[in-house]
Formats: sequence, structure tokens, C-alpha cells
Amino acid sequence: MSLRPIYGQKSLLDRLAGALASSRFPQAVLFTGPAGVGKQRLALWVAQGLLCLNGPGAPCGSCSHCRQVLGLGHPDLHWFVPIPRPKAGDPAKQVEEAQELLGEVMAQRRSDPLWGRPEGLSSHALASVRLFHRLAWMTPFSGARKVFILGDAERLIVQEASQEAANALLKVLEEPPADTTIIVTAADPHALLPTVRSRLVAIRIPRLTDDEVRAFLKAEVKTPPKGAALERRILLAEGCIGRALRTEDGSDGPDRAAALLLAAVRERNRSWLPMALAQPPWAARGDFTGMLDALALTLRDEVRREAGGGGQKIEGRLRAIKRVEATREAAQGNANPQLALAVLAADLEALL
Repeated sequence: MSLRPIYGQKSLLDRLAGALASSRFPQAVLFTGPAGVGKQRLALWVAQGLLCLNGPGAPCGSCSHCRQVLGLGHPDLHWFVPIPRPKAGDPAKQVEEAQELLGEVMAQRRSDPLWGRPEGLSSHALASVRLFHRLAWMTPFSGARKVFILGDAERLIVQEASQEAANALLKVLEEPPADTTIIVTAADPHALLPTVRSRLVAIRIPRLTDDEVRAFLKAEVKTPPKGAALERRILLAEGCIGRALRTEDGSDGPDRAAALLLAAVRERNRSWLPMALAQPPWAARGDFTGMLDALALTLRDEVRREAGGGGQKIEGRLRAIKRVEATREAAQGNANPQLALAVLAADLEALL
């Protein structure tokens, strides 16, 4: 199965195509933008353009190399995503295990190109860094160059590694082999080490319009929502297809979590405490932020419904929205999600 087409981003694609055609595309680049906006899909489009037999430039889409990239089968495309930490004790076997795990993820994405967030404790651990370094210095297999994509780079763990491994990654970023392009993606660039970030040329990926998200859902989702459910999904997506797909199974997870938290807060007996304790470590960059988005949206809906009444209820909800937004910002850093949710819930009890 091939990757889904890119929706929207025409202006950005035109600029990227121009940079590729004129050989001005940087060797080491950082795609930043909101979670779910399509950074890795755009990175794959750039990889397709770099590897295209009729390029460089905008990919033709029909040559054998373009088709291989669309099928995630090009031997000179290396896509690193967060994976569970290898269990082997020997470092060499850890690298082999990391390569196998990445192969399994790519096989899953070939069968279902609408991928979601990595599992909670998945990361780019030391074994992945070593594999990245090894492959970067190999000669291309079938073309003139290699392309590396390091997705969700916020989960890059170099502090657990030896200084040698950290330096190896930095060396590749600082002086990539002449036949190599590296594209790093991150929703929060400040979560990267400053030494890593300073070696990358940043390109901001903008949000999509509601119409573009709507068109994607109608065309690419097996059973798209309809009517009010569709519009609610689009509103929650805030221009990010990945967010819209997060509830593709119909469970409306973030909405439900937000509703449960609000109900617990309004009971005023700290019944929200089990919810805070249940937050897993990586949720600060996953389901937790999705729940916070849904919570802020719910509170805004309440403000609009009661706008005519004014008074303390409106003021309390407006202050509650600001607290939710502050918590969401903190969640993009190193905030402990359990503590963050507990503090937020206690504050909401006093405001709502």
C-alpha cells in the first residue's frame, strides 16, 4: 500500500521544490510544527524528490525510485522512528535488534500508512543512534544519495549514551557525508539538545485549513465521520490531520478524557486523583496534550453558551482556560504529567 497524498501545503511544497531543483536544500534540516501537522509525510515527499530519477526537484511520482519511496521500500531511504528500547545486553546485538524493530514498524506502515503516535515509552535510544551513524557512512545502494528521516526527535535519548555516541550523532549532523541528506522532525524543537538544534536549518510546517482536513478525512479514512461528528473532529484537529486521526476508531478518546476530568473536578472531592495517577510518563507529549486540547475546547464552548449571562461563571471559566493552556505549554517540556494534571485539577476545582 502506498503513502497517502499530501493535502494542502501548496506554498510550502513550491518552496521546497524550488530549493530541491536549485540544489539549495540544506543537508541537515529540522521540520517543526504542531504534532500531527504532517512533518514526517512532508519529509518523505522531500526524500522522494531527492531520490527521484527525474530530479532533483518535485518528485515525478512515476519513476521506480518514487514508487519505492511511496511504498517505503527504497534502500537509500532510512526512516528512524521511536521504538522500544532493545533488550539485548551486547551493544552490537542491540543495534541489530533496533534495526529489526525499525523494520517491523516500516512493515506496519506499509500495510497501514495512516500511522499514529509512537507507543508511550518508545524512544531513539543509544542503539538507534549507533545504527544511524553506521548507515550514514555507507555508500548509497541504488542511487546517487541517501536520505535519513529522524521522526519525533523529542524522544532522542543521548544522555543515557556514552559521550562517544553523542559525539557521533553530532558529527553526522555537523558534517553529513556529501551524498547524505538528514531531515529531523520535532513538534517542540526546544526539547532537542541545543548542540543538535544548532546544526539544523529549521523549516516551520504550517497548520492546514479546516477544508483541507475535511477533504482528507472524507477521502482517506475508511469510515469517515459525518455531520456534527465530522465538524467536531475538524475543530479538535486545529489544522493537524494527525490529531483528526487520533480518534479515527470512533472512541473520541481526548473528548471522553476531558469530560471525565471535568465531571470529577465538579464533584469537588478530589475524585480526579486516580486519573492523575494513571497518566503514563510519555503522555505529556501524547494523549495528555490531546486531552488538554479537548478540555480547553469544551470550556470555550461553555463560555460561548453562557456569554449572555456574564458574572463569575464566565470569569472562572476564562481563568480555567488560561490554566489549561499553561499546563499544555508545560507539557511540551519535561513536566511530569501526573503532577501537572493533579495541580491543574486542584486549580480547576477552585475556578469552576
